[in-house]
Amino acid sequence: MAIYTRTGDRGETSVIGGRVFKDDLRIEAYGTIDELNGFVGQARSMMGDERFTDVREQLLEIQHELFDCGSDLAYVKQDQGKYKVTGAMAERLERWIDSLQAENPPIERFILPGGSGLASVLHICRTVCRRAERRTVTLGRSTDINGETVAYLNRLSDYFFALARTANKRLGVADVEYIRGAKVFRD
Repeated sequence: MAIYTRTGDRGETSVIGGRVFKDDLRIEAYGTIDELNGFVGQARSMMGDERFTDVREQLLEIQHELFDCGSDLAYVKQDQGKYKVTGAMAERLERWIDSLQAENPPIERFILPGGSGLASVLHICRTVCRRAERRTVTLGRSTDINGETVAYLNRLSDYFFALARTANKRLGVADVEYIRGAKVFRD
């Protein structure tokens, strides 16, 4: 079977319930989610040893859920009965974040992306996730969407921040603090 269809050669693509231009807000939103999924796969591939078994499994689940997000956004006419993203998914992310945060050292300053290569990729995941969230919010201002998708993406970016710090901790690499600012986080 050929993977090319030629149906998009004039700048249009199929969505569930119709066709739209490839620069449609809907395509921008779930295309950015797809981009994020690629970076999540890269991060996951960098977690080869036993120190990361737990989060490798979490990231695989997240990759499936990112496809769910894209699927929910692909509907031209919204059908709440078919939504895949639920509030329970964001709540589960909160539990994972809490567990990661318990492992991380206290934070006093803003953290710059970096430290280990793995943490750097996880910070890329965080920033692309924030862009996906912004694109999804923009889409939601012009059409009905599953609002749980926005909440999920919001929580997911927090997860990537916490996980980047955990990756540095587990690898024995210090976070890179923004030293030009005051200590802004206190217990």
